Amino acid sequence: MEKMFIMLCCGAGMSSGFLANQARKAAKKKKMDVTIEARSHTDVASYLSSISILMLGPHYGGEIDKWKTLCDPHNVPVVVIPQDVYAQLNGDALLDLAVKTINK
Repeated sequence: MEKMFIMLCCGAGMSSGFLANQARKAAKKKKMDVTIEARSHTDVASYLSSISILMLGPHYGGEIDKWKTLCDPHNVPVVVIPQDVYAQLNGDALLDLAVKTINK
């Protein structure tokens, strides 16, 4: 698998930053070549040409169609991070979801 660039999106990029940190630790243990960043929803558009997947905070679940419309022309899949993964800062589960979604 080529290098992945996973972008997590939340309001200000702060709460998802904690989850991104846990996912980086999990990726290091698994020896995965991945970049994981958390950004504000206002920053996403400038990264669409380089990201592999956009993972939305659970509070953006109601806006998934808007995000898919933005990401589809760039062939970037969009997924909502499950509440339990987000709340528990489960980096392993986040990586598994990203890989599964990208490989569909």
